[in-house]
Amino acid sequence: MTKKLMKALMVFGLVAAFVSGLAAGDAPTNKKKLTPQGKYLTPQEAYDMMQKEGDKTLFVDVRTPEELYFVGYPTVVDKNIPLAYVDYSKFKKNKKGEVVKFASHPNGKFLPELEAALQEKGLTKDSPIILMCRSGHRAAKAAKMLDKAGYKNVYNLDQGFEGDKDKQKHRTVNGWKNAGLPYTYKVNPKVFILH
Repeated sequence: MTKKLMKALMVFGLVAAFVSGLAAGDAPTNKKKLTPQGKYLTPQEAYDMMQKEGDKTLFVDVRTPEELYFVGYPTVVDKNIPLAYVDYSKFKKNKKGEVVKFASHPNGKFLPELEAALQEKGLTKDSPIILMCRSGHRAAKAAKMLDKAGYKNVYNLDQGFEGDKDKQKHRTVNGWKNAGLPYTYKVNPKVFILH
């Protein structure tokens, strides 16, 4: 082989490795968003995946129904299966004893509801599952649960629906909504699970 051909093949190999790394999604820098399987998607990648392989993929929003109702959710989401529900009868306090938000309690039906959603689409534990929350933290927790339960192909949409906070503590940095991807506020009975 000539030196020019060798150089061209090396450059092609490096470009291919770089591009394939981008397609897999870069690991988030925030440790709370890391998952055991190390699979991450940007909002655009998740949208594209649902456009190309939506019938083979389950897209789950793990936020509370209130969040979807008041803030919106992607039009391509299959199900809203909350990781936890808000408990409006109690407050949660920080270490200083200051009230910071309402308390919450875990959704004890999370795994069975997710399994039912997979079955509804004719999918299995090996099928791709995209998890999304507000900014990626709860989706990472859900991804850890699913990994532990034997699900093999779990992605964290690590920017979430609203994205990360800017210096003024507003969610303008990234996320589904800030990417200009399609979303709705409409209550869709196929997406929401009644309890």
